[in-house]
Amino acid sequence: MDKRKKGSPTELRLMVVGSSGPSQFLLTNHILGRKEFARNISCISGSRKTTGELAGRRVAVINGPNFYDKGISQVKRKMELRRSKCLCIPGPHVFLVTFDMEKISLNELRTPKLMKERFGRHCLRHCIVILAYEGNLEGAALEDRVQKTNWPLKELIEQYGGRFHVFSKNRRYRSRDRELLQKIERMVASLGGVCFSSRTFLKAEDSVEKEVKKLEKQRTGEIEKAWTEMERKYIAEDLCHQKDTYTANVGAEIRAKAEMDNGWLRTSLARGVGTGFVVGAVMGALFGCIEGSGGMVLYGIIGGAVGGSAGGTAQVAIEHMEDRVAPPARLNFNSIFINRFFATPRP
Repeated sequence: MDKRKKGSPTELRLMVVGSSGPSQFLLTNHILGRKEFARNISCISGSRKTTGELAGRRVAVINGPNFYDKGISQVKRKMELRRSKCLCIPGPHVFLVTFDMEKISLNELRTPKLMKERFGRHCLRHCIVILAYEGNLEGAALEDRVQKTNWPLKELIEQYGGRFHVFSKNRRYRSRDRELLQKIERMVASLGGVCFSSRTFLKAEDSVEKEVKKLEKQRTGEIEKAWTEMERKYIAEDLCHQKDTYTANVGAEIRAKAEMDNGWLRTSLARGVGTGFVVGAVMGALFGCIEGSGGMVLYGIIGGAVGGSAGGTAQVAIEHMEDRVAPPARLNFNSIFINRFFATPRP
């Protein structure tokens, strides 16, 4: 990756992942330098993308439901996982996997496995562990403490290649912003400057592009009418500027809509639910025939509902399996050397 100065137009896509609690949302506020999420928020039901700057570098931050949130169904959780992939196409430059430094549990050690199941088996190469800390120690002292500790946190970080960063819940240290950006850019450079991708990210990208074309076609008349109106009001350079601005705004609006709602999100889950409903209804009716015609109807309805739910879950699970068997990313000697050089030294 080329060295980029402050204010580089190249945007980094950061997918922020949380296991539980408010850490991922506090990190998003920290990165963007504004209150995007309320301080006491600990879960969200839908995926979101926000944009801003980190130490002068343009970033897009994608958040989704926490891994262990109990307030949403499994089908909804997996649906939002797909939506987060659509919001992050063609793929994230880095996964920022957040934890509360003071509340690391043995359950957190399962997150690397969950990451591979949900994003692809090679995603850990693109991860940095982010630790939220509630205290006044400086970053260097905190990182030294992490490296010397023997608690589960150390084992967790090792599973992510030893890459980690600590941020304070209470204060926003500008110097730490630059340090976090440098860690991200260094990791991306070690991987050849490319973002992470997988079969489901490719599927998401294809679906979004198709939706964009469809929406553009639907709005052709509206765009032509707007251009005609501009041609009556402006001339020469002013006209070109107005058209360019309008086109850019419409294009951004269309793309944002396509990322939030597209064919992949609408049909794949419906297909799973529909198939499950039919199979469940048939099986329910067969068992219900023992009770007579009334039992066939009753058990058919119950079986359809249960089968529909299971079918939706199964449809999404199939897509996760596609990522798990995706071909490995290619690494060259330079990337291997840089990874070793910048890895956190073991005590």
